[in-house]
Amino acid sequence: MRSNRFRTTTLAATALLAALSLTACGSETAGSESAKAGAAAPAAHQAVKQSPPPAPAAAAQEKTPDTGTGSRPEDIASPPARSNGKNTTGTTNRTDSTSGKGSTTTTARTPVTCDGANTRAAVTTVSRPLNHLLLTLTNTGDRPCYAYYAPALRFDDAQAAFPVLDDSMPQAVVTLDPGKSAYAGIGLTGEPGAGPSPREATRLQVHFSGRSGEGSTGTPVTLTLPSDTYWDDNGFVTYWQTEMADALTY
Repeated sequence: MRSNRFRTTTLAATALLAALSLTACGSETAGSESAKAGAAAPAAHQAVKQSPPPAPAAAAQEKTPDTGTGSRPEDIASPPARSNGKNTTGTTNRTDSTSGKGSTTTTARTPVTCDGANTRAAVTTVSRPLNHLLLTLTNTGDRPCYAYYAPALRFDDAQAAFPVLDDSMPQAVVTLDPGKSAYAGIGLTGEPGAGPSPREATRLQVHFSGRSGEGSTGTPVTLTLPSDTYWDDNGFVTYWQTEMADALTY
């Protein structure tokens, strides 16, 4: 009996040791797997945390409205064409409306001095005032011309120029565009009995003044006077006027 009890006790102790060994092994295996799982979890979290975020460029471009201000590189490289037909460089090509040429026509149309080469002169009688003639000067050239001061007149072979009426000076120099006319009034005689008797004349020489007003310039012209034209030294000629009425006022 005692021998059997000892054997039984021995077997029970052996079984208990085996069970404890199995429990310890299981605990170590579970702990090892738990440790592995615990070690893997931070690694996975760390891997997710270190992954770069997706680039937001596409989303930002989709959300940004096109304001048409030309701030994008493609707008700067190729600006939109203007719809008003103007030159986008800000420069214009000026063309003369009469000749269709460029800036050279501006120089070509610079005013010159009126003389017999670029004008046509004519002398006519008038009913009022009495003893007056009207001298008309018409620009026949293709450029404007300045009719400076007053015409210098000589009847036939007279040595001295006909007197100029200073009171008739206009406020500005008369400018004649092509085809336009200027006028000068000629008072043939002064007060009756104030000087030598009037004498008849058949020709009238017309000389033109320059800008300085000293002497004559350009080509003079000689006109045939109306019949029965008499003049004396007390007569006068006015400055060139833009209006016929102004020339015949004096």
